[in-house]
Amino acid sequence: MTASIETVSQHKTHGGTLGYYRHASDSCRCDMRFTVFTPPQAADGPVPVVFWLSGLTCTEDNFTTKAGAYGVAAELGLMVVAPDTSPRGADRDGTDVPDDEAYDLGQGAGFYLDATEAPWNTHFNMYSYIAGELPALIDAHFPADPAKRSIMGHSMGGHGALTIWLKNTDMFASASGIAPICAPMHCAWGEKVLNAYLGPDRAAWEDYDATALVTAQPIAPKSSSTRASPTSFSTSSIPPCSRMPAPPPARNSPCAARTATITAISSSRPSSATICAITQRRWPHCDHCPRPAKKGCAY
Repeated sequence: MTASIETVSQHKTHGGTLGYYRHASDSCRCDMRFTVFTPPQAADGPVPVVFWLSGLTCTEDNFTTKAGAYGVAAELGLMVVAPDTSPRGADRDGTDVPDDEAYDLGQGAGFYLDATEAPWNTHFNMYSYIAGELPALIDAHFPADPAKRSIMGHSMGGHGALTIWLKNTDMFASASGIAPICAPMHCAWGEKVLNAYLGPDRAAWEDYDATALVTAQPIAPKSSSTRASPTSFSTSSIPPCSRMPAPPPARNSPCAARTATITAISSSRPSSATICAITQRRWPHCDHCPRPAKKGCAY
């Protein structure tokens, strides 16, 4: 029997449809929310789909309202699915989903794993949700092409995208991470979260650490004809233009002018330990200065 979904709202945008949806999740034992952008090309048949996983403290709405991605998705004929980052609200028994006062644990911080420790293990099963339940739901209710399914995310979502893909390369054709958490086992913050959700056994943590997963079982290329092997690679295979050094900037270019300005004031410039009053970064970081006319100054 196909699980049902509730349409919360729908909006026309970029020739396609952006919908907000809710359903009763078996994995998380509570109602889960997600958004789906369906491009106009879906009127002619199934389209490629990418699952976007957001970072800490986010909901299904952050990427949806802030990324500005749907114009490009419409051009490419790409469906975009953006789920919430954790279970929330009350469960099927009317009990509130557990939470923590810290921003990096509990609601909004599901870390895309299946928790084994109380009180998290009843609801915090985001790995099973993203790797199984949600794709099946999308395939059943939307014109998505399961053979062209990919996954990506930012920060905690990048961690989720990489770890889920590394264990499900047959389900997702590709994975991308934007500033992903790649080695949570090796930082105090990651150790705190993994210990809370999975217990003190570090061997259990490796299943949700992208670096550990790659180290244990490197991913082989799907087609040997599209990727050079280490033994066959040589610099002769690189197009000549990419091996040529970049030409120096023209004498009248903005780059050259800024270089000349900085050189001219070098005798009075601060040390590299000085914090710039404009950019609040260690000097010099002129590329970050919000006042172009002041670039090259001696702050």
